[in-house]
Amino acid sequence: MNWGTLSRAERDAAYDNLGAVPNSMAFNTARAEASAAFRAAHSGHLDLRYGPRERNTWDLFPASDPDAPCLVFIHGGYWQRNSKDQFASVMAGPYAMGWSAALPGHTLAPDASLTDIAAEINAALDWLAANGRAHGIKGPVILSGWSAGGHLTALCLGHPLIHAGLAISGIFELGPLRDTNLNQKLRLTDDEIATLSPLRLPMVNKPLAITYGTAELPPLVADSRDLHARRSATHLPGALIPVPGRNHFTIVHELQDERGILTRYLPTLLD
Repeated sequence: MNWGTLSRAERDAAYDNLGAVPNSMAFNTARAEASAAFRAAHSGHLDLRYGPRERNTWDLFPASDPDAPCLVFIHGGYWQRNSKDQFASVMAGPYAMGWSAALPGHTLAPDASLTDIAAEINAALDWLAANGRAHGIKGPVILSGWSAGGHLTALCLGHPLIHAGLAISGIFELGPLRDTNLNQKLRLTDDEIATLSPLRLPMVNKPLAITYGTAELPPLVADSRDLHARRSATHLPGALIPVPGRNHFTIVHELQDERGILTRYLPTLLD
């Protein structure tokens, strides 16, 4: 893709996941409904506050074994849409196989900059490190997330609590976003593009698996491949997992399936 030759409309379309998947809203609605049911069935540790802002809360789903691994999952939405509540169903597969699960919320743009959002995720992980045991979570922690959450997974992989990561359909180079309508709320600065783009940063020496759907928009596919290539060049651990035929929304349904990506690949990140 020759970014410099594209019109503004073409640049917007290059990252428009909602427009690229005609029935995307139906997928979102179904996931939100399933998530509401999952939260209702496991309601003992919801909306636990880690910071002062409205969305600075955790939903925790501790396993019966406190020493079980814990999957932390950061929701997507280009840092400006959605909430943790709408993604609880993604935890159904890992929870069914005996893992603990945890979903942090964060403030959305434009009420927070991307710098602020990254800081909130790190603050949330600080809270979990200090308070997880009190809620029955003391096993190794795997950080994961989808879309914007995939970006935050790669960005926050170095947090001391995190053993390994699984980044799903992430955006790892922020520069092009400044030329799209996504930036109306993000308002990315030159410094943020330089310091918050995982492809521009030193690679973290922890396992990081990277997955994406082969039917996703080209920039997201390219970012996943490029980040894996950067890591592979320095022999860092972690697989690249293309999922045939999945788009940006059907890959989320693949995640929550008890036979899906998370349950197949999560155990490999504990090695």
